[in-house]
Amino acid sequence: MKKIIKNTVVVLLVLTLSVSTAFLAYLHFFASEDEELSGEWTAELDMTEQAAVTALSWLQDIEAVSISLKDMESYMQDLTIQINLTLEQTGRSEGSFRCYVLPESYDACNQAAYEAFARAFQALLTERLLMAGYTGSTDQETIEALVTETFGMSTVSYLMSCGPALLPSLEELQTQYDGSGVYEFAEGVLTRQFDVDGSVVTKVESYMRNDVNLILSEENGAVSGGFLSDRSPMVYTLRQPQDQ
Repeated sequence: MKKIIKNTVVVLLVLTLSVSTAFLAYLHFFASEDEELSGEWTAELDMTEQAAVTALSWLQDIEAVSISLKDMESYMQDLTIQINLTLEQTGRSEGSFRCYVLPESYDACNQAAYEAFARAFQALLTERLLMAGYTGSTDQETIEALVTETFGMSTVSYLMSCGPALLPSLEELQTQYDGSGVYEFAEGVLTRQFDVDGSVVTKVESYMRNDVNLILSEENGAVSGGFLSDRSPMVYTLRQPQDQ
């Protein structure tokens, strides 16, 4: 009887060790892949609300015909700037990185914002002309011709020259997002150290990887060295091989 019990205990221990070994092996070879951050990631910085609010404020200041924020947002849609983040893991929980705002994406977003602003401006101008008794054509070409005749330039050029800056400057965004250096990650926290003009700036973010998405959310009080802060989470998508 004792021999049977002893054999049973030995078998259970062996099974337990086998299961534990298999589980640890799984964690090492498979679960660790979930923590793998290496790759080229892309995020879209949404500028729609900022551009709409800025444009609306300017129109209200010049006492244009009333327009709501919702109306302005209907003109300005999907205004995004691309931010690229490359992570190269060199150790189990560390590596190097490079992050930058794509200038071409900024230029395209800025142009799209002013083109949308121009459409809203022309609509309000048309409304004001009609209120003043204007009886001529109100098609887009005619209104554009009136603007050009009045200001000596197109609506887009006029708003770019005399209107508000709808987006932060490229330099401001580059100050906030551009940089390279080294990083460490552990227990859902990503720490990046930027090399900025010979000094080190540290940025600490909570991170969560979900398949091809990497969500970075800056922790309160986690930035040192004067680095500009963005409290809203950034969702980076892993670029596919054909896009690299």
